[in-house]
Amino acid sequence: MIQNAPVCRRADRRLKHDQKKNRKAGLHVYLTKGLAFILTGMLLVLSSCKEDEKTRKSYLPDSVGAINSLAVVIDNELWKGDVGDEIREYYAAPVDGLPMEEPIFAIHQIPLSIFKGSTTRSRNILLVEKDSTTSSGVSTDTFARPQKVGVIKAPDSGTMIDLIAETSKEYIEEFKANDIKEKQHRFYTSLNKETYVQKKFGISLTMPSIYKTKEEEDNFIWIERVIPKGSMHVFVYELPLNSIPNDSTRVDAFIKIHDSIGKKYVPGREEGMYMITQKAYAPYIFDITLAGKPTIETKGMWEMKNFAMAGPFVNYIIRDEENNRLLVLEGLTFAPSVDKRDYMFELEAILKSVEFISK
Repeated sequence: MIQNAPVCRRADRRLKHDQKKNRKAGLHVYLTKGLAFILTGMLLVLSSCKEDEKTRKSYLPDSVGAINSLAVVIDNELWKGDVGDEIREYYAAPVDGLPMEEPIFAIHQIPLSIFKGSTTRSRNILLVEKDSTTSSGVSTDTFARPQKVGVIKAPDSGTMIDLIAETSKEYIEEFKANDIKEKQHRFYTSLNKETYVQKKFGISLTMPSIYKTKEEEDNFIWIERVIPKGSMHVFVYELPLNSIPNDSTRVDAFIKIHDSIGKKYVPGREEGMYMITQKAYAPYIFDITLAGKPTIETKGMWEMKNFAMAGPFVNYIIRDEENNRLLVLEGLTFAPSVDKRDYMFELEAILKSVEFISK
């Protein structure tokens, strides 16, 4: 019996070790199940919140307002003073590339005291108010949809003015992008279904059916819309990939190519008349991204050589390396003695709808 004692002790220790191991395993299983239960609950809550937000937005009313309009919600005293002047300096600044001064937005002011109900449904809203803390930011679909609300809150006028200056570029881009989407959405009520652009250049452009193809050549398509006092035009063509240098000579290179395209494809009424870049005004050039590709955006004025005819244009040169080319999209307007901002905005919305697809 005594000789078997070590064996018994070992067996007893083994039994206790197994029991302890089983308790740990059971605790691990319990904790794992508990953790899984907690995580599942959290996911359900988050999913429920997302569904609630989705449901809430589905019941939002449609936003209202003309394209290129902005509702500024601000107390009357602030609007009449330096804060209002700062808002107007940025949001009513002249649009680049137009022959006459036209503001970026048509602004209408709404006092904070009446900002409720139907007055909250404007598509683009700038909300400026005094608050104990300083804050800013853009919210989406707060009171209606689609909608962007840019917020400026500060305890004093000086801080408000600083915030207006700091945020204006971002807010204007948000409001403009919102209007571009709305304009493109409105095109679908009567959509152009011609396929010339797709077959020749492997792209699609969304535009109203009122636009009709005027001319189609080997490397050039001309699309036109007749308006009450003039016409609007869309050009699509290709250039060799490295036609435009990325240095200080870029503007001159653009003008030279732009004029050569006008001479070849856009003639005037008589011999020696053709479209060129207006000599009196240097075009505005920006680097942007369009359809996911590096793009040169140019805004300026065109004129007819040897003839009194002119107007604004917007041009996009898209670097399409997959197809070893520069794809050029241009829109221009001829509308003497009338405002042209909204016409040019429509052309911009058409050109920015570009998508690359198979030919």
